[in-house]
Amino acid sequence: MDLRQFLMCLSLCTAFALSKPTEKKDRVHHEPQLSDKVHNDAQSFDYDHDAFLGAEEAKTFDQLTPEESKERLGKIVSKIDGDKDGFVTVDELKDWIKFAQKRWIYEDVEQQWKGHDLNEDGLVSWEEYKNATYGYVLDDPDPVDEFNYQQVMVRDKRRFQMANKDGDLIATKEEFTAFLHPEEYDYMKDVIVQETMEDIDKNSDGFIDLEEYIGWQAYQGGDC
Repeated sequence: MDLRQFLMCLSLCTAFALSKPTEKKDRVHHEPQLSDKVHNDAQSFDYDHDAFLGAEEAKTFDQLTPEESKERLGKIVSKIDGDKDGFVTVDELKDWIKFAQKRWIYEDVEQQWKGHDLNEDGLVSWEEYKNATYGYVLDDPDPVDEFNYQQVMVRDKRRFQMANKDGDLIATKEEFTAFLHPEEYDYMKDVIVQETMEDIDKNSDGFIDLEEYIGWQAYQGGDC
């Protein structure tokens, strides 16, 4: 397909990626916008450009010559072509758009994975995570804010257990991603609700009163 056909196909895939049911989860997580530009293909394909590359990556393309852009786009298209048959399908294009918009999540997981897979066996156990994250606290006989650290560690373990589907407290990379970014996984919604409740319920009575709710909203910088 020529460039115009490719951009039109990209536009249709972008629209499809946006057409999903609205979930009532805005107090926990906001899906990032595909672009802050106006989505009007009659004027330009700037919105689709951002959606396809990710907003930050799209900025780098603006600095390239047409020849450099074509060369880099060719490399990206080869990555999109998952089955390496020389063609980009609609499904492959949709998968790429999702990846481009959540690239920061994958980059965060990769960075943290290296720091927590201590024995480099391709898995992260709870013991590895605990030692890498809280080891300095556990080794200090009189740490500052020990009680707070212990609370956070208990909360982390609960979330780690929830993310670990088989219950062995040894996480695959997918399970570790669910632990670090639970808002991206439907099966993690209960722990998100529980953590949010704990954050708002300052007197720990199991209920959220108006004062607690307003105080939390003010802290979040939101509107009641």
